Amino acid sequence: MRPNAVDDVLPIPRCEASADQSEAGWGYAAEVVGAHVDALYPERLEEAQARELLALPADCALPPGVVEQLHQVLIEPVRHLIAAGGGRWRPYLMAAAIDAMGGNNCGYGPLLAAVEVVHTGSLMVDDVQDGAVVRRGVPAAHVRFDPALALNAGTAAYFAFDRALRLVPQKEPSVRAAMQQSFFGMLRAAHAGQGLDIAGQRAAMDEAVASGDAERVLGAVRFTHRLKSGAAVRCLMELGAYACGATAGQREAAARYGEAVGTAYQITDDVQDLTGVIKRGVPTKAVGEDLRNGKVTMPLAHAVALMPRAELTDLWERVKEGGACAETAARAVEALTSCGALDACRQEAETLVEDAWAGLEPLLSPSPAVAHLRAMGRDTAYRSRIA
Repeated sequence: MRPNAVDDVLPIPRCEASADQSEAGWGYAAEVVGAHVDALYPERLEEAQARELLALPADCALPPGVVEQLHQVLIEPVRHLIAAGGGRWRPYLMAAAIDAMGGNNCGYGPLLAAVEVVHTGSLMVDDVQDGAVVRRGVPAAHVRFDPALALNAGTAAYFAFDRALRLVPQKEPSVRAAMQQSFFGMLRAAHAGQGLDIAGQRAAMDEAVASGDAERVLGAVRFTHRLKSGAAVRCLMELGAYACGATAGQREAAARYGEAVGTAYQITDDVQDLTGVIKRGVPTKAVGEDLRNGKVTMPLAHAVALMPRAELTDLWERVKEGGACAETAARAVEALTSCGALDACRQEAETLVEDAWAGLEPLLSPSPAVAHLRAMGRDTAYRSRIA
């Protein structure tokens, strides 16, 4: 029996495997990821679930009131942001990858849900670090709850992966170990990318503005995006490959595709920071938020080679002086659009995804699932989104 008998404690939805991918394929993921999220992060925490959450033995007595308090400090802040929506493209992309590589995502609902919970936790921490007050059209978690509590709950959400791995079909110990190594390697890379993002690329931008040479700053921002966002999608594609028993070649090509999609997503996210994302008539975040924070984004980096030097210098100095005000942000959007920087970002994102797909497609047997995986990757990189 597995420790804590997790599968008996959590009310996990079940799905019978089917050879018909149209019946039990990605549509299944779209329908039940929410149910699996609720199983990991329930609306009401029971005592047995609290023991599982804390990795305590079944006979461990909990102090009176602690179950309710645990729900308040660990569950509610995460559910607040999950309830606000979001594209959930990460678990759907992972489900599509499992199917495209010859597996069946049915039965991997807990792992798909954990992908979304981990991402939500990272958003909570990111919003504290960036000082963002709105996420998914609602107050950020650190605004709705105490900032220290939001930080703790956000980082605790990373461990949903460990809980979910106990709930999916059993794999050989070596495969499970490889899945764990992939996940923890992703966390190392993502935290490094977040650190570089927080530190910013101001010195590289200063040099680029002075010299007119964009290569250093473009390379620095690309690398940060690769670590911060590309590594996470690379990981979920690796996990999907391990889950369905894909070949080593398929796994590596799928990982490269995931990294390209995740990096492209972050590049076009920089674009949408300038254009805005509206959900049911409500902005999901402040337009020009990165500029207001004085950050060097891909449009700014591309503008080095596209914008007249004097105009670029003036814009960068305004952004650098403690961040851009609303007027400066509006002027920057107009200038970056007219010089072609936004188009350059979109083209770079498209090239990344298409080149990586060219390396993966020959390793997959043609099927509707493969076509769906390609469509999911393109849609993820280019569509208007809510993180």
